[in-house]
Amino acid sequence: MTKEDIIKPENLVYKKPTLMNDNPMHYCPGCSHGVVHKLIAEVIEEMGMEDKAIGISPVGCAVFIYNYLDIDWQEAAHGRAPALASAIKRLWPSRLVFTYQGDGDLACIGTAETIHALNRGENITIIFINNAIYGMTGGQMAPTTLVGMKTSTCPYGRDVHLHGYPLKIADIAAQLEGTAYVTRQSVQSVPAIRKAKKAIRKAFENSMAGKGSNLVEIVSTCNSGWKMSPAAANKWMEENMFPFYPLGDLKDK
Repeated sequence: MTKEDIIKPENLVYKKPTLMNDNPMHYCPGCSHGVVHKLIAEVIEEMGMEDKAIGISPVGCAVFIYNYLDIDWQEAAHGRAPALASAIKRLWPSRLVFTYQGDGDLACIGTAETIHALNRGENITIIFINNAIYGMTGGQMAPTTLVGMKTSTCPYGRDVHLHGYPLKIADIAAQLEGTAYVTRQSVQSVPAIRKAKKAIRKAFENSMAGKGSNLVEIVSTCNSGWKMSPAAANKWMEENMFPFYPLGDLKDK
């Protein structure tokens, strides 16, 4: 087999999504963000929505998603991405509008915007990265931090008597009248990545079909904040995060 045979289109197994530019990613090795970025880029490209996609970037590690995906972006104030997405989708209903948020941005300062946008049935998709910690600002406890999990602000572990219980955003969203599709996925393995991509595609298609609001939660790792190697972080997530945040569809209306 010659070099020319290897690079023929019919022999192509994988390629970089055309919507992802060449900027070096700043994420820590093992971070889930880069994988989810790739899935979003692939889905938008496969749907032929390159010129109609508008992403809303948050505050936190994921804010720099606009630096890697070559689509239109709007930057929202901390936690306010669903409100901005609602306005854009109402003004431009033909656009594919989605937010990309971490647990601090979405489940803490942005809880009200998240819940009310979902409950109104805005035709948007919220992609929610849940790594149970504040990755950018020093590894503090998040609303999603597990009971007993150690962070920089609860070094002895989350104590329900002091800090309350972890917040299950997807479970709340599934109870709201306005939500069409609520799912919880992960990206730590090839089968999981395939399921996550399918979920993102379904959510995007729902939003374009006017079926209501969609929430795709991605249970993720923060090996830097967790102070683990990427492999150990994946194992810890499977053993500790998945029992509390079980994967799968919570609502498909």
